[in-house]
Amino acid sequence: MIWNKEMECMDRQAMERLQLTRLRETVSQAYERIPFYRGALDKKGVKAADIHTLADLQLLPFTTKQDLREQYPYGLFAVPLKEVVRVHGSSGTTGKPIVVGYTRNDMDTWTEALARLITQATVGPEDITQIAFGYGLFTGGFGLHYGMERVGATVVPMSSGNSEKQIMLMRDFGTTALVSTPSYALHLAEVAKNMGVDPKTDLRVRVGLFGGEPCSPGMEAAIHDLWGMRVTDNYGLTEVGGPGVSGDCGMGEGQHICEDFYLTEIIDPDTGAPLPYGEEGELVITTLRKEACPVLRYRTRDITRLMPEPCPCGRTTLRMRKIRGRSDDMLIIKGVNVFPSQIEVALAEVTGATMYYQMIVTKRGYTDALEIKVELEPAFFSDDFRKLKEIERNILRVLKRVVGIECKITLVSPQTMERTTGKSKRVLDLREF
Repeated sequence: MIWNKEMECMDRQAMERLQLTRLRETVSQAYERIPFYRGALDKKGVKAADIHTLADLQLLPFTTKQDLREQYPYGLFAVPLKEVVRVHGSSGTTGKPIVVGYTRNDMDTWTEALARLITQATVGPEDITQIAFGYGLFTGGFGLHYGMERVGATVVPMSSGNSEKQIMLMRDFGTTALVSTPSYALHLAEVAKNMGVDPKTDLRVRVGLFGGEPCSPGMEAAIHDLWGMRVTDNYGLTEVGGPGVSGDCGMGEGQHICEDFYLTEIIDPDTGAPLPYGEEGELVITTLRKEACPVLRYRTRDITRLMPEPCPCGRTTLRMRKIRGRSDDMLIIKGVNVFPSQIEVALAEVTGATMYYQMIVTKRGYTDALEIKVELEPAFFSDDFRKLKEIERNILRVLKRVVGIECKITLVSPQTMERTTGKSKRVLDLREF
């Protein structure tokens, strides 16, 4: 089922004409109403009248996370506060949060974008959706909540945490769809089994809508194995308004982008130069319908590639591949680029290993050293040294093939690594440069 055939199946040329019109409007809005963007555009010598084609997007300045932080709290608002009906923001764990505002029209746009990706995930009026994202400044909980109501699904706004109660409500309410981070879905499966509940046979959850952190193929396979559910991944970020940028359609051919709301491009993360369709690089997003907080060329630091070909599902919108990692999460170890997602791919192949791990990078003299702590499944944790060494050797063998580097593996006992309802911190870089 397609939620909005007019937009999701629009002819490519018609979509690009619409995007160009909205891009000019966005640039004009940013220049006239936001001093930060007026200064940045004047520095580049660019105005809305200079945008003649979508290729002219590269004339515009980039926006970075630091830019947003420096404009805290309302420096990037393009409307008076009396027109702002909602404020959200990032966690702010490394400084002041990034703040975004929404007008009533913004809220409607946001809800429409979520309705599309929810429909792509096959969720509709017959579903009972349990939202295990936190409610608050974080955009995920409220975004999916409003989208679910728009498509007619019943919403159980459980929020994050209290995992045993989550399982109880799933069983008692007959929950059919779960909204959470992929890490928390794995944790909930553990909690269920400790309660004597088999997620596959004792619960009715048939589909998961996961976001907030990358859902690697390894995590996807592990969730499907534990729950038996359909696993869908969606993408969004606070800086451009929250979830709703793109979502899976079930064809396994990438996530469809809401192109009438977001203009996307891929750049070389080192040089900033634009890259053609199909090339992997950093995703950059320009909002096209944001009234309160328009954003020009936001550097997401997320690594992916774009595909313009029509999808077998019938949608014609541009698609993005699953995020492979972040340019600022990428580790260069002994000259090799390493992403956490590659570690998850490797661990998914090894019997006895779980998706709970941590990468610790240090220096031994002038040489990089990587240690990976991996939590074992309960059934494989024993005092039999030979069995543990076999698991360790298997992990090393697969890592060598997938990543191409050697490292130290430390196996840890079940339930010893941190569980979180939000984003998991997988990398600890202790090197001093």
